[in-house]
Amino acid sequence: MPAGHGLRSRTRHMFARGFRQKGMIPLTTYLRVYKIGDYVDIKVNGAIHKGMPHKWYQGKTGVVWNISKRAVGVEINKRVGTRYLKKRLHVRVEHCCPSRCREDFLARRESNDKMKSDAKKNKAAIPCTKRVTVGPRPGVMLLNVKPETITAIPYDIIKEGLKI
Repeated sequence: MPAGHGLRSRTRHMFARGFRQKGMIPLTTYLRVYKIGDYVDIKVNGAIHKGMPHKWYQGKTGVVWNISKRAVGVEINKRVGTRYLKKRLHVRVEHCCPSRCREDFLARRESNDKMKSDAKKNKAAIPCTKRVTVGPRPGVMLLNVKPETITAIPYDIIKEGLKI
C-alpha cells in the first residue's frame, strides 16, 4: 500500500520527545510571559495534541502578534514558490519557546552604545561600530629550512626472515 499523506505523516522522529525529556511538562512552559513583538521558535511537543502547528512550521522562528489565554499568535514568513507570504497562526504555549535569535544583536547594540557614550564623555572621536569581516591570516616565512626527500624502503621478505 502507498504511504499516507496525513497531517502528521513522516513526523515519527520530528515530534518525538527527546531522551530523558518524556513525562510531565515543566511549569516554566506555562508560566513564561510572552509580549507582542517577541521572537519565538516553534518547537512542537508531541505529547500535547491540542494547538499543534503543521509539521512545516517545526523549527521556524516568528514574531508574536497576538496573545490569548492558552495560545500565542505567531506571524511567520513562508516561502511559496518565488514569493514570501505572511502566515499568522495560533500556537499553544507548549509548542513555542522564546527565541535566542536577537541575543547577539542586542549585546552588540549595547556595547556599541556604551562605546559611543564613553567617547562622548571623554570628548574623543566616535569609534566605528561597523562589523568587519576577518581577513586571511598573515603569511609566515620559514628561514634556514632545507627540503628533505623521503623514499620508501622496499620490504625484503628473505632479509627479514620468515618467523613461523
